[in-house]
Amino acid sequence: MSEVEVRLLGRDEIAVLDRVAADVFDHAVDPRWAGEFFADPRHHLAVAVLDGVVIGMASALHYVHPDKAPALWVNEVGVSAAQQRRGIGRRLIQALIAHARELGCSEAWVGTELDNAAARGLYASVGGQEAAMVVVALPLHGAG
Repeated sequence: MSEVEVRLLGRDEIAVLDRVAADVFDHAVDPRWAGEFFADPRHHLAVAVLDGVVIGMASALHYVHPDKAPALWVNEVGVSAAQQRRGIGRRLIQALIAHARELGCSEAWVGTELDNAAARGLYASVGGQEAAMVVVALPLHGAG
């Protein structure tokens, strides 16, 4: 069996996303949005590749404030259902955390639903500590 390679994609590696397992992202990769993502140096994408096909990904954004060290927000983690429970998600998060350290980030954080036990377990497995927080959605489309 082939080995799963986990790595960060470089800005010039958008073509890697031409071969993605159907259930890794929420939707098909859109070249317009992918191009914009990779054009922004604050965006980061770790991928898990098996036999030339992306079977997992974790996306993140690092940001700064005038008064604080940079932080990394992990936006999304997705692993093909056929490849779950093999430590791939953990390896993807670890790759992002290592990169965040290289960037001088003081912390990394991620949000998930209270009932998403798999995600909560994943984040705990890499040392994550849950914190009480309220998320407020501010609709931008269709608001009267």
